[in-house]
Amino acid sequence: MSENLYDLLAGGFPADRSKPCFLLGDGSAISYGELEAAAGRIAARLLAEGVGPGDRVALQAEKSPEVIMIYLGVLKAGAVFLPLNAAYTAAEVDYFLGDAEPKVFVTDPPAFVRDAAAHAPLAQAVPRAASDLASLIYTSGTTGRSKGAMLSHGNLATNAVALHRAWGFGPDDVLLHALPVFHVHGLFVALHCALLSGCPMVWLPKFEDAAVLAGLRRSTVMMGVPTFYTRLLANPAFTREAAAGVRLFISGSAPLLPSTFAEFEARTGRRILERYGMSEAVIITTNPLEGERLAGSVGYPLPGVELRIGGGDETGVIEIRGPSVFSGYWRMPDKTAQEFTADGFFVTGDVGRQDPDGRVWISGRAKDLIISGGYNVYPKEVELVLDELPGVRESAVIGAPHPDFGEGVVAVVIGQGDEAALIAEARRQLAAYKAPKRVLFVDELPRNAMGKVQKNLLRERYADVFSS
Repeated sequence: MSENLYDLLAGGFPADRSKPCFLLGDGSAISYGELEAAAGRIAARLLAEGVGPGDRVALQAEKSPEVIMIYLGVLKAGAVFLPLNAAYTAAEVDYFLGDAEPKVFVTDPPAFVRDAAAHAPLAQAVPRAASDLASLIYTSGTTGRSKGAMLSHGNLATNAVALHRAWGFGPDDVLLHALPVFHVHGLFVALHCALLSGCPMVWLPKFEDAAVLAGLRRSTVMMGVPTFYTRLLANPAFTREAAAGVRLFISGSAPLLPSTFAEFEARTGRRILERYGMSEAVIITTNPLEGERLAGSVGYPLPGVELRIGGGDETGVIEIRGPSVFSGYWRMPDKTAQEFTADGFFVTGDVGRQDPDGRVWISGRAKDLIISGGYNVYPKEVELVLDELPGVRESAVIGAPHPDFGEGVVAVVIGQGDEAALIAEARRQLAAYKAPKRVLFVDELPRNAMGKVQKNLLRERYADVFSS
């Protein structure tokens, strides 16, 4: 029996294939029948051009429905989908193409779909086993070269079914989709929930306040990164009425500030559902659909996910095992071996704890840990204090080389204020070794495409702050 992910997703399409899948900004729509036919023709074209099971098909382009048609066509053909950020430079793309060695590289999805129209749709998906590779997702590569996370049909299918159930998706939902589709959040998490439900998506090329506010009025679910929600809150048009028809707001890909959580609830009467995931395992934990969602917690492990804290301490590096966890990094057997424990747990690199109720709380990345004077400082703990102080909109805490302490705590802050006063207040609320030794004010923090603060760039920028 084939376990091709395409068959699972297509099994969720509505019986009436004329129902819309993509609701576009110009008022037009693309039906599930059109999506299915296009995917079938693309699969047929790929097979005719010699693409076989396991061959890679790379794509670099702006977000469009045609990207999804090609993704599904690649799955149906039994090949491996490799999405690349449209913002990558030629040098970056050269690395990915050299590493993955795709048989096809798509840069103009609409033209690729048009050219496939000459082929009769492939009737049956190429059989694949659950362990066969479905997609390569390259990590952001903040330390060293990007690594290709190998995600199988079984990894993605297991996660899709678990999320579809956990978040209560059904055919009456309408998903507002403003996320990029080169990343697991937009391509797998959001898309798969919609396809399994056979529900429409309000399809936005990118996040823009006006388009999102208009889309919310006909949506029941929104998925976004924290930046989406802070931008909505900054818009006076985002009112309780504007959010009234949305049953669920989901946030991920970067930490959601407790202040954003609280302000959003005060404005809309809705509590954002925060979840936790990564390229190597898609979604790992989620707050409950029914039940209490706590600010700062990423909720409970999904069914089938084993989660433990490494090192035996209350706080430590999170380790996971389960059917959605990837098999390893593409052509990096040594790196893969380093990242798994002897009993098969993947070492995530995220520091956190699990409380007695089973809820998971993330402190930050292990590589962001600051060791100052021999003491461990978790940046998240300091940021939570700073973010509540007057004049601070958001903070990012890093370590910088220090002549006496090895590393000194540095707070990079969006906002205005007095450096000495902020340090003094932090010292009142934190142990002295945790308090920032410097506070630097900026207009914005560097972020990646998913809104996550790039602390590696901050460490480079302020490496000499204690020596200058």
